[in-house]
Amino acid sequence: MSTGQSPKSIGTISFGLMDPEEYRDMSATKVITADTYDDDGFPIDMGLMDPRLGVIDPGLECKTCGQRSGSCNGHFGHIELAAPVIHVGFSKLIRRLLRGTCRECSRLLLDEESQNTYRDELERTRSLDKDVDDVTKSAIREARKTDVCPHCGEKQYDVKHEKPTTYYEIQQVLAEDYSERIAQAMQPDPDEEEAEPVAPQDLADETNIALDRINEIMSGEFRPRKDDRDAIERALSTDLTTEDMNKLMPSDIRDWFEDISDEDLEVLGIDSEHSRPEWMILTVLPVPPVTTRPSITLDNGQRSEDDLTHKLVDIIRINQRFMENREAGAPQLIIEDLWELLQYHVTTFMDNEISGTPPARHRSGRPLKTLSQRLKGKEGRFRGSLSGKRVNFSSRTVISPDPTLSLNEVGVPDRVATEMTQTMVVNENNLERARRYVSNGPDTHPGANYVTRPDGRRVRVTEKVSEELAERVEAGWEVQRHLVDGDIVIFNRQPSLHRMSIMAHEVVVMPFKTFRLNTTVCPPYNADFDGDEMNMHALQNEEARAEARVLMRVQEQMLSPRFGENIVGSIQDHITGTYLLTHTNPTFNETQASDLLRQTSIDQLPDPAIEEESGEPVWTGRQLFSELLPAGLNLEFMSSAGDTVTIDDGTLEAGTIDEDAVGAFGGEVVDTVAKQFGKTRARKLINEISALAVRSIMHFGFSIGIDDETIPGAAQEQIDEAINNAEARVQELITTYDRGELESLPGRTVDETLEMKIMQTLGKARDSSS
Repeated sequence: MSTGQSPKSIGTISFGLMDPEEYRDMSATKVITADTYDDDGFPIDMGLMDPRLGVIDPGLECKTCGQRSGSCNGHFGHIELAAPVIHVGFSKLIRRLLRGTCRECSRLLLDEESQNTYRDELERTRSLDKDVDDVTKSAIREARKTDVCPHCGEKQYDVKHEKPTTYYEIQQVLAEDYSERIAQAMQPDPDEEEAEPVAPQDLADETNIALDRINEIMSGEFRPRKDDRDAIERALSTDLTTEDMNKLMPSDIRDWFEDISDEDLEVLGIDSEHSRPEWMILTVLPVPPVTTRPSITLDNGQRSEDDLTHKLVDIIRINQRFMENREAGAPQLIIEDLWELLQYHVTTFMDNEISGTPPARHRSGRPLKTLSQRLKGKEGRFRGSLSGKRVNFSSRTVISPDPTLSLNEVGVPDRVATEMTQTMVVNENNLERARRYVSNGPDTHPGANYVTRPDGRRVRVTEKVSEELAERVEAGWEVQRHLVDGDIVIFNRQPSLHRMSIMAHEVVVMPFKTFRLNTTVCPPYNADFDGDEMNMHALQNEEARAEARVLMRVQEQMLSPRFGENIVGSIQDHITGTYLLTHTNPTFNETQASDLLRQTSIDQLPDPAIEEESGEPVWTGRQLFSELLPAGLNLEFMSSAGDTVTIDDGTLEAGTIDEDAVGAFGGEVVDTVAKQFGKTRARKLINEISALAVRSIMHFGFSIGIDDETIPGAAQEQIDEAINNAEARVQELITTYDRGELESLPGRTVDETLEMKIMQTLGKARDSSS
């Protein structure tokens, strides 16, 4: 956008179908031959690799735009189809329109009042910015209930859709045994004593059909017309018809849709100016540019064509055969077979993974990758190319835990720190530091990899020129320096399902080759350390770094927008440590208390609690934990341990500090501190709780022995008894089977019955043992 222009907001975006004439207008050439290259290796005119469709070979010039390979984006061509074919992407919409419009006059099968109602509903839906699809489906459902067209009076038939692109009209036609049905209906009902048979003369009088004609109909010599058939059915209260499936050819459907009025399309939410329904039946097929389906040259000099080109070759060949057979007057059966084959090739050109349709394959058996397959899926254009771009200034490696890091910090391997750079704009204040970075060169941390002069020229820093470049660096230069401690970077773990999956951290350069992070940050990332990898992005300008530091740091994302409580908090060892420290309120001497608190920022012990027996000064676990809490914090809640936690003016008076107090996903203490005292104070609290808890575990010890995994003796006796009973029952079944006294279950042999009963017995023993 040029300077001075204000940004514009987009009002609406509309999508539509392309008119066949638009295909022809945008086409650079009509493609009529399936051949690609001549004997000399040059593209054939009006072939699939015609130079007017773009060029991929070095040295060749596009005949449409005059550009060479690399500059020409390519141009579309077109194929004139010998017969209309259905676009498989619109098969459901075609079915809707066939069911909702008249087979004779193509009008929508709704009276004027209903049409006006749906028009008003569409306007109301659009004004609320809602999807109109539900309204149009409702209109079609209502129209489908109509048996007779309200506009022309024609009887309507249901339309059956046989996927992917075949449609049938289910019509009522005269049954082959119509004469037998008439004769049977003229016989008296055996349940009625006074009933008499209907004579031919009586039937003729009631239907106003000549007696001779009635006799011919009854003998099967004459097939009655629709009016006569209806009269006979009414007179005899019988049905002379049977269902017949009349296949609708694409040309029939196109003729049907051409007569649908713009006003009726408006009721269905279709903008007739941009989307006429007959355009869903293709008469012209666009040919993609050569640049979207390039051929490759193999080691032996032969060319290997793209899958799309292979498919287009099939379409052109069948199209040519269809025209030749039609002009030669081939039987209708052959014409229809070729038409179906043309439809198959166009369908698989659009989508080669349609259920019920065998995919087009190479000779090797590999399915062709056609248009739809290039767009959808993980490797498609949207997810693979547009949304899944690779970026510069990023790194990825395995993560591992480090409880010594702060909540906001990330440990970055020194090798990554020397590869990743941040742009440093040199000024009078940082000139000496910038020169020092450049002087260190690219291999010594902290160093620099590139410098950019004021004229925009970028110079690579090497060991040979680093000293010379350092002396030349002045204010106004830019230095791409290594990452150093305190730099702000973005850290991300996929899948990024919520905003806390990507947060800003401060760099701590460390040895070894994994990213390190505090375990309290695992919940928002849903991270664990069984091989998870994470991505780091180095920010390249001051604006981005400022935004990340203010908005994206971990402490700023502490409260989850999903449930409004803290998502960052103590987990696993931290909770175990605080539990051991506070549950029984153990006591510590001066050395032990100092050892515990020196892991935090507390540099002075609180006043001791005097032990009554010995008179020596001691400190309690709750007293030490209270040192981490801010003054003015008042809380009372139940812990998971079952006691009441009471905090009065920042002092833990009673209770156990466990997951309900300091854990992630709603720890009362962490959540309250974050909301009342701010995110920075909450971050400091979590850091210090982590350090104190880990040191507490080291003091108390926390281990699991083999005895902890052994079940009690009483439980073992119960298990042994269940197994012994099951074994005895199984032995009884086997003995009964050997004596031939085992009765088979319904539908089972004796062997199957024995196996089933043994499995049931052992299954019950297993369930009762567990």
